[in-house]
Amino acid sequence: MIGRRTFLAAASLLLTRPGLALAGVARSMRLVTSHLPPLVHETGRPGGLQELVGELCRRAGVKPATHFVPWRRALFLATTMKATAIYPLTRLPEREQQYRWLVPLYEENYLLLAVRGKLLPVEEMKDKRIALLRGAAQGTILKELGFTRFVEAASIDEVHRFLLGGMADAAFGERRIIEASLGSRDPSEGQFETSAPLRSTTAWLAGSLDFDDSDIALFERTWDSMRTDGTQRRILTKHKLA
Repeated sequence: MIGRRTFLAAASLLLTRPGLALAGVARSMRLVTSHLPPLVHETGRPGGLQELVGELCRRAGVKPATHFVPWRRALFLATTMKATAIYPLTRLPEREQQYRWLVPLYEENYLLLAVRGKLLPVEEMKDKRIALLRGAAQGTILKELGFTRFVEAASIDEVHRFLLGGMADAAFGERRIIEASLGSRDPSEGQFETSAPLRSTTAWLAGSLDFDDSDIALFERTWDSMRTDGTQRRILTKHKLA
């Protein structure tokens, strides 16, 4: 017969080690995201946030399948399907009640991108046509900043086509994503310039509303351990995101 002390020690171990006592939704969860280099790569070497989330799930003892879909589709899936987590999701007031917020992954910095010579002072850009990813948080941020004319694109490549084709005067996006997209393009297509960051926000790993408090506690404990032992900073630094 197991002694009382042995039983209590085992129970304590289950409560303190992520992954040994999985919450209900976490054990069957799926991940949805989009191709957003350098944060997330659909093929090849994992992006920075992809590696972070992968390590987080590994330590938490969950093995979710990851589905790469257009960002607007990812938002739809995370708000209509059970046991679905999404990243990197900007936390905004209007989204607060639509998701369970699991862990904050990364500080985002949003700025303007335009063909060289067409980037004006910010106040003069507010009546220009601004390209952004369909369904992304940029629209809300732009409205708060006083911008009024938006051109939605299905992908980052389409954003560039809008700029080069004259269908948009500038684009608005996350600094690291913009830097990566510019670095991957043929220089002969044209030169671009960027503004200083206009807004900083936080990108989260968020879950559908059926994630409960025990699920959140599981990921928070695991995330705290990654921060404490330096894993979080090591991964961000490795991908030049720190």
